[in-house]
Amino acid sequence: MSNAKSLEQLEQKQDFIRRHIGPSPEQVSDMLSALEVSSVQELIDQTVPASIRLEQPLTVGQSRTEVETLSYLKSVASKNKVFKSYIGQGYHPTHVPHVILRNVLENPGWYTAYTPYQPEIAQGRLESLLNFQTMTLDLTGLDLASASLLDESTAAAEAMGLAKRVSKAKKANAFFIADDVHTQTIDVVTTRAEQFGFEIIVGKAEDAVNHDIFGALFQYPTTSGEVVDITDLIAGVQSKKAIACVAADIMSLLLLKAPGKLGADVVLGSAQRFGVPMGYGGPHAAFFATRDAYKRSLPGRIIGVSKDRLGNDALRMAMQTREQHIRRDKANSNICTAQVLLANMAAFYAVYHGPQGLKTIAQRIHRFADILATGLKAKGIALKHSTWFDTLTVVSDSKDDVIARAIAKGVNFATNHEGEYSISVSETTTRADITELFDIILGEGHGLSVDAIAADVEANGSESIPASLVRDDEVLTHPNFNSYHSETDMLRYIKRLESKDLSLNHSMISLGSCTMKLNATAEMIPITWPEFANLHPFCPLDQAQGYQIMIGELHDWLVNITGYDAVSLQPNSGAQGEYAGLIAIRKYHESRGDAHRNVCLIPSSAHGTNPASAQMASMKIVVVNCDKNGNVDMVDLKAKAEEVSENLSCIMITYPSTHGVYEETIREICDIIHEHGGQVYMDGANMNAQVGVTSPGFIGSDVSHLNLHKTFCIPHGGGGPGVGPIGVKSHLAPFMPNHSVINVPGTNIGNGAVSAAPYGSAAILPISWAYITMMGSEGLKQATEMAIVNANYLTHELSKHFPILYRGRNNRVAHECIVDLRPLKELSGITEMDVAKRLQDYGFHSPTMSFPVAGTLMIEPTESESKGEIDRFIEAMVSIKGEIEKVISGEWSIENNPLVFAPHTQGDVLGNEWNRAYDRFYAAFPVPAVAKNKFWPTVTRIDDVYGDRNLVCSCPAVETYRD
Repeated sequence: MSNAKSLEQLEQKQDFIRRHIGPSPEQVSDMLSALEVSSVQELIDQTVPASIRLEQPLTVGQSRTEVETLSYLKSVASKNKVFKSYIGQGYHPTHVPHVILRNVLENPGWYTAYTPYQPEIAQGRLESLLNFQTMTLDLTGLDLASASLLDESTAAAEAMGLAKRVSKAKKANAFFIADDVHTQTIDVVTTRAEQFGFEIIVGKAEDAVNHDIFGALFQYPTTSGEVVDITDLIAGVQSKKAIACVAADIMSLLLLKAPGKLGADVVLGSAQRFGVPMGYGGPHAAFFATRDAYKRSLPGRIIGVSKDRLGNDALRMAMQTREQHIRRDKANSNICTAQVLLANMAAFYAVYHGPQGLKTIAQRIHRFADILATGLKAKGIALKHSTWFDTLTVVSDSKDDVIARAIAKGVNFATNHEGEYSISVSETTTRADITELFDIILGEGHGLSVDAIAADVEANGSESIPASLVRDDEVLTHPNFNSYHSETDMLRYIKRLESKDLSLNHSMISLGSCTMKLNATAEMIPITWPEFANLHPFCPLDQAQGYQIMIGELHDWLVNITGYDAVSLQPNSGAQGEYAGLIAIRKYHESRGDAHRNVCLIPSSAHGTNPASAQMASMKIVVVNCDKNGNVDMVDLKAKAEEVSENLSCIMITYPSTHGVYEETIREICDIIHEHGGQVYMDGANMNAQVGVTSPGFIGSDVSHLNLHKTFCIPHGGGGPGVGPIGVKSHLAPFMPNHSVINVPGTNIGNGAVSAAPYGSAAILPISWAYITMMGSEGLKQATEMAIVNANYLTHELSKHFPILYRGRNNRVAHECIVDLRPLKELSGITEMDVAKRLQDYGFHSPTMSFPVAGTLMIEPTESESKGEIDRFIEAMVSIKGEIEKVISGEWSIENNPLVFAPHTQGDVLGNEWNRAYDRFYAAFPVPAVAKNKFWPTVTRIDDVYGDRNLVCSCPAVETYRD
């Protein structure tokens, strides 16, 4: 091969690396010059302690081109067998409306947005989430709903936690689960209960009242399909001062009486069948609703209606004081993400179909179940139940023959119980499918006509839903669910909401610790391939060989990148990963006879999820101080490790530190913990500053979670999806999560699940797989190096105008820096909130505000931002500094300046009255660069206090729209 051809191929291989990394070689040279170093390597030598730098390069392989990557992955995906799925059990085939598929799921305007902590530039997704909450309230018949949880099973575990907090049966320590609840839900709830020290009782639903319990969980309809009036069961549970929780099928609630109307205290379930692909288990949004009386105990995020400065309705995340980032170990749960992108898809599905369209879909599903049941009974087939919505369970002594015929025709049934199989029909089921089902179950030549049976069912009516449970109230009456049923109207509604939100496709999102980097288009393409999107998570493993290959390769690469020995991909958020990792530590200690080891050391700078997760694992938290430089106070650490030595379970530490520096003592910290018999949990939030340069396993830690939605390019989706796999050393590997339906190799059979599906949010794992494939060993290391270059350049330039709170060796930072606004605040009265809101006028999302130190901004540019974009951000910060100085000098008063009035909407700037100390044009266009790409916030500063004092968590009344 000629040298020219070889060079050409090398350039092609590196093409993706060049496109992922924002700065050009010329820009890199300019930044290095500003930092007074001659090379990237010189900067790395100055920044990363030599003692933790990897001695050998990564071995994930050479980078591949986008074409090669997608071609190979398509060949892998083709090994999946996409059978018709009638398995049910919480997962159903669905039709994703193409207007939602193209304009939401495949649209970076929706999938690259961050959690709506800056609500003035997030009103679009907030409205969609409010639609989701309104939909949840209407269908469940309860008072208050969250903006989604991670999946149905974890939502059930959260319901148990709520029940314990609010139940008046204070002496009870048992939670009852009906034995006809989905198997995976029993698994996840049991795992959670074990950590909390609760007793789980699984039995016949009617036996709940025979136990001393603080709560109970029922399935409606049951996992085998029966539709039962649970009114008396609920009342019986409540008579014991316990909390009645119901896991419901969302589609069935169009036809069935709302569980809230039956008396339920909590209703939860999966919104997957509202237009979200099965995706081999996720990601899917769970809905969760409860009574208003329990609002302070509600897990997850709540979207509420408030007012902005001009008195307009404005949306925001309400009652955040319940959450882990404020309450830490006293939080309701460790959930720091919802499944926003998927909740938005489900909400749009409801908006697009409307109440009548949804009811028509539900009626069609139920009618097909009736037709199938009528035909089977006519041929003497025994059904387990006389009631159903969409699922029939057949009692059969020829089960094996039927299943074999089904498999031969590319069809899957549920086969959980001996002598029984279940068939769940869905919105994708057709008349031809019903005929095929008759052929499979009865054999060909059965003589049944679907048309004739359908006519018979139509003529005689249906009694498969008890008359007492037929829904008779209207749902989804709000205009948002009754206005956008043509594709033109729906397209414009989606676009209108999208236009209200600032996403990564508009400008840099510089959130420290959240790593808002490029989510490349080539990485996103495979998630909508049918071979990945349309598999049921409980299908036989031989039908998911493509997934197993992809997951296996991703597993091995993550092992190499982290320096660990094994990885579990089950946790479906970073916080869930923390929880799974702590369970592994706890089980490891128990296996050695050290069950008493329950103390978790946590530095005072830690993320709020760390203490919240430790609390969920029933650990006693001891806080370790940090010194004036933001590092772990080694004197305090040694003293506390010595003090709790006999009971020390672990330490949870973030590296690089939450303050954005490579702590020099990290190996010593690991050694101290190990000397006292503890384990080292390294929070993976800042892995973007480790990959290819160092690794948690090499440093000396025992377990970490990895935020695939940060370092490994799965997009944040407006506040979810996330994936939080854990990597562990070999001694912890047996204690990683397993699953009661699909066994996960390499873990102990008795281990419980932490998520509903064995591989968590499997459908989005191809994103990280593709990122690693296209970057290769060389590109992954370059990404880390450029994250460090960009962060140090940004720090260098900002330090000319603002104090930088913490630095590491040689005055360098890692991948992020903390700007200290407290001195300016003291001189001017301008707060970090004012700066954050004013940045919106410059077209930027605020950096992380007041974490880990109040009065600061934590900024992370990532490797994907070019020097030009970083310079634009620096220009905005310097301009804002000038505005603050005008307040300090008295040119502007503290009451009348662009910072306290920020952000400025078009309506504000163009309004009739303008009594400001600055002109309108400056309000909107403070620097020339803004005019080239102006992003207009759609509401002015939102009143958080008003929103919490006047809590409204469903769509505003119709009169508001008329006004």
